[in-house]
Amino acid sequence: MNTVKSFWAGWGSLCVAGAGAYYFAKKSINADRAQRFEETQRKKRMMESLEHPSSNPTKPTTTSSTTPSGNDTPISTDFAGSPSQEASSDPAPTRHAPTTEGQRVFEKSKYESSTPFKSPKGDRFS
Repeated sequence: MNTVKSFWAGWGSLCVAGAGAYYFAKKSINADRAQRFEETQRKKRMMESLEHPSSNPTKPTTTSSTTPSGNDTPISTDFAGSPSQEASSDPAPTRHAPTTEGQRVFEKSKYESSTPFKSPKGDRFS
């Protein structure tokens, strides 16, 4: 039969074992995360060096005036990958911007229905 002393010894050993397992699992997970982070950083640096070879010393330099000098700089006016920039330039807005404060308060969203939903009354199973 279990005594009070053996009860607390069992729970104490269980807690110590759980804490030890948590400690070592956390160390392992953090090491894996650091390794993945370093790997992604290395891949990003490699892709950056492949995309912009201007800093690559093996590239032959030309001094002819036929090559445009602006091709080495990345284009910053392309917002195709930035949803926050695309949201402000909606190609087909459905409503006009409110002109007064009262219109702004009572205006519905372009995704909101102008009439509230009314469920059909009656028996749907007949």
